[in-house]
Parts: sequence; structure tokens; C-alpha cells
Amino acid sequence: MNKKSFITKEKAMEIAKIYPTPFHIYDEKGIRENARAVKEAFAWNPGFKEYFAVKANPNPCLIEMLGEYGCGCDCSSMTELMLAKAIGMRGEDIMFSSNNTPAEEYAYAAEIGAIINLDDITHIDFVEDILGRLPETMSCRYNPGGVFKMSNGIMDNPGDAKYGFTTEQMFEGFRILKEKGVKNFGIHAFLASNTVSNEYYPVLAGQLFELAVCLKRETGAEIRFINLSGGVGIPYEPDTEPNDIRLIGEGVRRAYEEVLVPEGMGDVAIYTEMGRFMMGPYGQLVTKAIHEKHTHKEYIGVDACAVNLMRPAMYGAYHHITVLGKEDALCNHKYDVTGSLCENNDKFAIDRMLPEIEIGDYLVIHDTGAHGYAMGYNYNGKLKSAELLLKEDGAVEMIRRAETPRDYFSTFDCLPVYNRLEKA
Repeated sequence: MNKKSFITKEKAMEIAKIYPTPFHIYDEKGIRENARAVKEAFAWNPGFKEYFAVKANPNPCLIEMLGEYGCGCDCSSMTELMLAKAIGMRGEDIMFSSNNTPAEEYAYAAEIGAIINLDDITHIDFVEDILGRLPETMSCRYNPGGVFKMSNGIMDNPGDAKYGFTTEQMFEGFRILKEKGVKNFGIHAFLASNTVSNEYYPVLAGQLFELAVCLKRETGAEIRFINLSGGVGIPYEPDTEPNDIRLIGEGVRRAYEEVLVPEGMGDVAIYTEMGRFMMGPYGQLVTKAIHEKHTHKEYIGVDACAVNLMRPAMYGAYHHITVLGKEDALCNHKYDVTGSLCENNDKFAIDRMLPEIEIGDYLVIHDTGAHGYAMGYNYNGKLKSAELLLKEDGAVEMIRRAETPRDYFSTFDCLPVYNRLEKA
């Protein structure tokens, strides 16, 4: 697979006249086509709903766009709940999947009618004490422990994760919840991250469907939905075959009909909480080469840094890079592509073979639509860049302005400090 930028060098230059680099830009056409494909892939399940993982990209414009295709919000904090409410999400359009959760966040989730997805059995009493009584609909997050395997090997290690109920706790928890008046139950699980395999959801679904059958038999709980959460990944590297969401949806359907339907559970809704798959490939970080350095290695310094995209520094993650205008040139130069933070891990690429890069070249860093801008921070006093939307008609709209020094200083009680700085 050859990764291509959805903007050209000419378009980048045109945009940069109004919105200086670096900036994140999103492809409206790609987002809409993908949201439509997800909806179609699970159309066989009348209750299906995608709850977009707000943590992946908390931009209201983009989330509202997904809402046009029936998507809700998966929230993990108070501010994400507030954002979902502010853009018009209501009640069960919102799933609250958090951990180590403060009391006030549970209270707010209940106030706006969000579905609460409990992360720990001790939180049953905790939530009851906060609310006085439990909501009629609740969900529990399941962690079977051990490692999660598929035909191509070990995918992840749930047993080492801090999330979820054990198998025994799921049965005990459902009994307790039922005794306390909960009428509608959900099961949730996230067992592997960024799987680029059409097997993951069907395998996970089969395990959760079997668990649902056992839970209903042994506790009598009315299981209303099964939430497959996220984990459906994207191909960051160009030679990786992407997931086919229609094949994935068909695999889940087969497991559903094999396990749930014979048990009279053919009315259970399927939920998903995809962030990376919904938005990742449709965002790009556009940056400009501003320095070159020839020491023990060859370096290209760009005007973006880990503040704009943290994944390479934090995880050593690969993000493909296109030098705009040189898409067909030979990749015969080895570079470290670096930002300006006072940290040696502030590198978008290490020993990457790229075309020869000249000062002023525009570089596109691919697949930043999820966990890109969202993970930004202000280390070294760096300011977050603008977010732009490439509309289907080719126009460009700013959907979040770049931060300014005033934003950086605005949380200080002594704002006059900023005023003195302005005059200095």
C-alpha cells in the first residue's frame, strides 16, 4: 500500500499563507466515507451504535460530523462528558468508560443520563453512595487476564492491564447489581490495541457472547448490549494491509448467530468505541523543514515537535512521512527528522530513508487524526497548533485556532505578568 497525502504541495503552500505551519488537517471526505462504511458493516444489528472515543480526537466539529451517521460519544473524563453534552449528545448517546473515577464525575455522568461503564467491582457501592440509587442501565468492563491470542499469535496482555473485572467478579458484580435494582446490563471489553487484523473483533465478540450466555443463565441478568470497545487499528506503515470493516462486521455477525441467537438473545445490541479507526488515517500533521544539521548523523529540523504529535517520542511509534512535491523521488537520503524540544526523543523519524530535503520543503506526517493533537501538551512553553478541515469541495476551514501566549499564561492568577511580558 502506498501512503498518499490528501493534500498537494501547492495546497499546503496555499493553506500556509493563511494558517502557518505546523497545523493538523483532516479530510472530511475520508471521514464521512469511513463512518458510512462502519454503519453499513453492522447494519445487520438493529441496535448497533458506534460510540466514538473522544479521547482520540476531542474536536467538536469532527464529532458532530460523526453524529450525522448515528455515532455517539465514549467519554473518559468530566470534560469529555461536558463536551459531548455541549454538542447535543443526550442520555444514552454517551458512554462513560473511565477508571479510578472521582465521585463528581460519576455524579455528572448520571445527571446527563450517560451509560456508566464500571471499571471495578468496588465501584458498585461507590456509585450507589454517590447517587443514592443505581441507574436502571449499567455496564461492566471485563478483563479475563492472561494474554489475548489469535491465529497469528499473542496480540496483547490484558492480565497486565489496570482495567476491568475478573471473570469471577463479573458474575458476582451482575448479581449485586441485579439485587440493587439494575434492570439492563451491558458487557464491555478492550483486550488488544491497534490490531491490524480482520480477526480481532470476531474473536473478541465470540468470547464476550459466550460470557453473556453464561451470565444470563447464572444470574438472570437482562443483557441489553455487548460493547466491543476499540482496538481495531490502522496501518501506520505503508506495506501493511488495512482492516476491512465490512469483513469484520460479517465476522461478528457469524459469531452472533452461532452463539447468541440459539440462546434467544438475538435482540442484544452491538456497540463499538473506535477512535483510531474512525479518525486516524484522515488526519495529517503538516510541517516545514527549517534547519538541517550535519554532525554524527544527518538531521532535518522541522517547525513541529512532540507537542504536536507525541506518539513517536512516547512509544517509538512509526508515522509515515511524505515530502510534498517529491512523492516520486528516490528515497536515497537517511535522516533523523526532529523537533525543537529540549529532549533527545523529540524525533518524528530516526534513520528514515527519504528524498533529499531542502529548507522550506513541506513534510506531511501521516495518520495523526487520532491521538495526535489530543495528546498535545505545553512542555518548553510550546503552543498547540491549529486544526483545519479540508472540506469535500476543497475549501479549508479552521476548526480550532492555534494557541497564543495569552492562552499559555491565562491560568495564572497573576495575569498582569503576561501584560508586563507584552510590553517588554
